[in-house]
Amino acid sequence: MALQHSPGSDSDEANHRVHNQSIVVPANLISIADSFEKKEHSWFVTSEIPTDIAIQVQEITFHVHKYPLVSRCGYLAQVELWPLNSNLGYDLKLENFPGGSETFEIILKFCYGLPIGLNPSNVAALRCASEFLEMTEALEDGNLISKTEAFLTFVVLSSWRDSVTVLKSCETLFPWAENLQIVRRCCDSIAWKASRENPTIGEMINEESWWFEDMATLRIDHFMRIITALRAKGMNPEIIGSCIMYYAGIWLPGMEVEWEGLRRYSYSKNELQLKILSGRRQEGNVGHNKEQRMIVESLVSILPPQKEAVSCKFLLRMLKMALVYSASPALISELEKRVGMVLENANVNELLIPSCTIGDQGKPLNSPDQCTMHNIDVVQRIVEYFLMHEQQHQHQQQQQQKSGKLTISKLLDSYLAEIAGDPNLSIIKFQALAEALPENVRTCHDGVYRAIDTYLKSHPSLSEHERRRLCKIMDCEKLSFDACMHAAQNDRLPLRTVMQALLEICPIYAEGTLCVLLLEQVKMRSAMQGKEQAGCADNSDQEESRSHAKEIKILKEELEKVKAELQELQMAYTELQREHEKPNNKQRNFSGWPFNWRKIKNSGFFHGKVDGDETRDRLQTCNRVSLRRRLSLS
Repeated sequence: MALQHSPGSDSDEANHRVHNQSIVVPANLISIADSFEKKEHSWFVTSEIPTDIAIQVQEITFHVHKYPLVSRCGYLAQVELWPLNSNLGYDLKLENFPGGSETFEIILKFCYGLPIGLNPSNVAALRCASEFLEMTEALEDGNLISKTEAFLTFVVLSSWRDSVTVLKSCETLFPWAENLQIVRRCCDSIAWKASRENPTIGEMINEESWWFEDMATLRIDHFMRIITALRAKGMNPEIIGSCIMYYAGIWLPGMEVEWEGLRRYSYSKNELQLKILSGRRQEGNVGHNKEQRMIVESLVSILPPQKEAVSCKFLLRMLKMALVYSASPALISELEKRVGMVLENANVNELLIPSCTIGDQGKPLNSPDQCTMHNIDVVQRIVEYFLMHEQQHQHQQQQQQKSGKLTISKLLDSYLAEIAGDPNLSIIKFQALAEALPENVRTCHDGVYRAIDTYLKSHPSLSEHERRRLCKIMDCEKLSFDACMHAAQNDRLPLRTVMQALLEICPIYAEGTLCVLLLEQVKMRSAMQGKEQAGCADNSDQEESRSHAKEIKILKEELEKVKAELQELQMAYTELQREHEKPNNKQRNFSGWPFNWRKIKNSGFFHGKVDGDETRDRLQTCNRVSLRRRLSLS
């Protein structure tokens, strides 16, 4: 593409040549330089006429002639020079010169009448430098400002690749490139070309090998301007979201860290922070930490508001990065709300958010001895945002909401089971998170039971009161048969919970022995506590206490027998299941069942169930309800 230059000789236009979008620009002056020579930090013009000025740019000193420069550079014509015999070694020093010594060298060649090559890599620097030196048309027709402007307008802005190249070169030209609108023009050009056809998300993903890759080479502030322009032009939010996710994957290496791997590490000592840092955040790297935080905050600020724009997995990873690098509370809250809107798409591993924060000095701000391994508070807030979002949209299809809540209940129960092994997790936080969901959301409490059992196993020093308080979260009536069988034999559970589980399995037996055991234990415990508080223990009280203790001992022995029989029953039940799952039993062939079924039928647990007495069945139901009420009240 040829440029339209200011009026000049026909030979001038003939001398313009285009090579790979690079334009060679001649000058009108007759060159007084024979050649140029570089020696270490000096740049010389070899000519019959001695040089009369030395100009320093960065570390290079240019020994040149004054006239070719001042004839085209208004700034040099006005600036006050040092005395010729200055001990500084130069007459003029150009501070903060756009493009540095390499750009000044090209300008010198232009001033000496030698051809220069304009290309996307140097045109922005030359445009800024020519503005710095005031190389206007008032001094010379076809001066460098007009030539660089023409190249930017007619060559660069018509090409996607050239616009990206120029925009990248502007990163070192602040504030000149901003003031001269080079950045704005390139961003607008890129955004217009990207949104011109507005392809579908599938088509864009197939083409992202060039589109997303080019965008990912840009600095975050330039990237933000293009994304903002794309949103204003109405581009598909999923395409914008995909581009942002791609950019984050390049510029935030911590995004790809498998944070869920923390679950495999021990919960002890100071290894926790080291595992979380994963060797990626070096102490003292202040600039790196600030840059990462700035990128996280910038990307979140330009996310499209639509739920489908980015994945839940991406939001959770961004949330982890924001927490690790101490992003602003407002931004963290925004991410938590967005995750809450799509929480049903998360999995347990993604919710394992490390409880670690890195300061500007690259050091953790908290100690593993002072906090839990996982950030429980964040997850609780996310669940609360999810419930708020569901309530706000309750007028929508109720079936979808019900499905979403069931998914969340399973997700939360699995999360509770994962964090239950943390020795620093308080029972208050565990209970608060477990009770965050309404009671009617959980149709099955097997997940809650698994989490409680894990917590009891990891916290063996809990008092009886704390264990009972913890187990109130669980409803034994919503446990599956297998979970009830396990709970009835679980020594870690409080006695009341064991009885409730047994009641669900064998109500006949529970109405007798277990009910007596419960009431006697409660009476015994109340009596003992009353005596301890009163501080008196006479002989009669001691005898009564020993009597109760003996009764409790007998009843506990009876309970052990019940558990042994229950274990035998479970084995028989398992054998029945195995027989039923065999291929030859698909048409209800019960030939292999008689022995095991007879064993279960004759068991004391099921004796009252198979005698067919309807009156007794109704009485058992009433007694079972009464017993459950007494269990819950006591």
